[in-house]
Amino acid sequence: MFVCVLFAVLMARLAFIEYSSGEKYERIILAQQQYDSLIIPYQRGDITDVRGTVLATSVDVYNVILDCKVLNANEDKIDSTLNHLSECFPDIDIAKARLTLADDPQKQYTVLAKKVSYEEMRKFQQIAEDEETSGEVAGIWFEKEYQRQYPYGSLAAAMLGFTTSGNVGMGGIETYYSQELNGTNGRSYGYVNSDNNVEAAVIEPENGHSIASTIDVNIQTIVEREVAAFNKRYARNGAPGSKHTAFLAMDPQSGSVLAMASYPTYDLNNPRDLKGILKKKDLKDMSDEEKMDALNELWQNFCITTTYEPGSTFKPFTVACGLETGKLSGNESYYCDGYEHIADYDVKCVNRNGHGMLDIRGALMKSCNDALMQMSYAIGADSFAEYQRLFGFGQRTGIDLPGESRTDTLIYSKNDLTHTINMATNSFGQNFNTTMIQLGSAFCSLVNGGNLYLPHVVDHISDDAGNIVKSFEPVILKKTVSQETSTQMKDYLRSVVSDGTGAVAGVDGYDIGGKTGTAEKQPRSAGNYLVSFIGYVPQEHPQLLVYCIIDVPNVDDQAHSNYAQEIVHSVLEQVLPYMGIEPTEEVPPAAEEAQQQQ
Repeated sequence: MFVCVLFAVLMARLAFIEYSSGEKYERIILAQQQYDSLIIPYQRGDITDVRGTVLATSVDVYNVILDCKVLNANEDKIDSTLNHLSECFPDIDIAKARLTLADDPQKQYTVLAKKVSYEEMRKFQQIAEDEETSGEVAGIWFEKEYQRQYPYGSLAAAMLGFTTSGNVGMGGIETYYSQELNGTNGRSYGYVNSDNNVEAAVIEPENGHSIASTIDVNIQTIVEREVAAFNKRYARNGAPGSKHTAFLAMDPQSGSVLAMASYPTYDLNNPRDLKGILKKKDLKDMSDEEKMDALNELWQNFCITTTYEPGSTFKPFTVACGLETGKLSGNESYYCDGYEHIADYDVKCVNRNGHGMLDIRGALMKSCNDALMQMSYAIGADSFAEYQRLFGFGQRTGIDLPGESRTDTLIYSKNDLTHTINMATNSFGQNFNTTMIQLGSAFCSLVNGGNLYLPHVVDHISDDAGNIVKSFEPVILKKTVSQETSTQMKDYLRSVVSDGTGAVAGVDGYDIGGKTGTAEKQPRSAGNYLVSFIGYVPQEHPQLLVYCIIDVPNVDDQAHSNYAQEIVHSVLEQVLPYMGIEPTEEVPPAAEEAQQQQ
């Protein structure tokens, strides 16, 4: 009877507490419980080519999470759960999972495997959902995230760049447009509402914007294939055909980059792999710091980061400067005896025996250094320095890619150019430095009527629904030369390809202009050269500019631009029909037959 009375009193007391303070104590209890708060990751935007072909995307991957507290609470399911895990995810260390269950039984978040595919994850989920096996699984869940994937592997690697963990861009578009590509994470979490009930809330993630680049995947593929073929063809002594090979294709009428390639290149899906670049023995002997230096060099975009002496591809700018300022009329003739004697130096021409008498057209066709030096005397330091700046030499172009090199300290000032030796060597592209994107953009202005466009690699940006949020229209930075000068320069440059040093780059049936380049590298005593060719097509209203550089060809006699011209020729043969650029003249039957045999 006494015990019954105590129970009655206790029940009455509990009823009183529930009535008077039940809500207060319920909130205290609920507040002591744990409610999961999970991040829902955003999807980084895609990068596509100008036609919509996906070059970079983010795919679903999943982390396998073990909840020790839940699985230990279902002791009879431990063995079956671990067996199914082993069956679906062979890489999971089951013994380590058992140890975690025993050592930390209340732990609710242990990552057993990272970045498993959707197919692997779904296989386990089907076991957990199947009526026959659902009772055999407990304490396992999946955390979704995204992994960057590059469907074309190494294609356009230098221009695209890649990402590290946390969606941090490393080079290229991935870095420059990282803010646009990234979105905002969402979150799901539990909370106590005003009725003391636990509810779930979800804030959806905002996915990143997608970037449509200006490159054409077909042109890029052709370029990279021919660059790789060249380096394979001239490989010897275990080394590729060059130290570096780079190729730039642009639309002269807008500044859009259609292709940008650097060799050697790397796999964007495995950017830290040096096995295909270095010999196994060399790789084994390298320190971590040396490996990092090798990777940083590999990841560089030669077209915008590497500076070099351009050589004879600069000669058209010297001529254009003279014509535009009126210092040259176009009717001049020069006698080349093989050298110019300046300030106790004999500055030699490419032809040591001399070219004889040449007009301006002939000087460009034969790439005569002597004639260009004589032109520089008439042009003078003031005009030469002014037009170097006007064409953009010594300045960043402003291209929408990271890492563009400064070259303002790599060209002579006006005062330095008053020394005749500096003017003379600069006139034919030696003793000052530029970058490919700098010279390529300036050359576009030379052949498009004088418009220097801002070079760019992105066409537009669109949101997750496909709506265009920003378009990039061509931007004219300045006027470099008049239409008349541009027309005259194109007439000269066409002769370089039809009858001069650029003949190897020509394609039968097409009206192509251009200029060759052979620059002796520092130190001059080493005998190393950077050879190049820059050209455009068609002659009237050019639609394509191509620029190829081979840095230190792996041959005994390096000083021949033919190596760069070979690549340009092969690229143009394939790209011109693809772009729908029609031949301007009929191809002779013999030439057509030879092309088909090739």
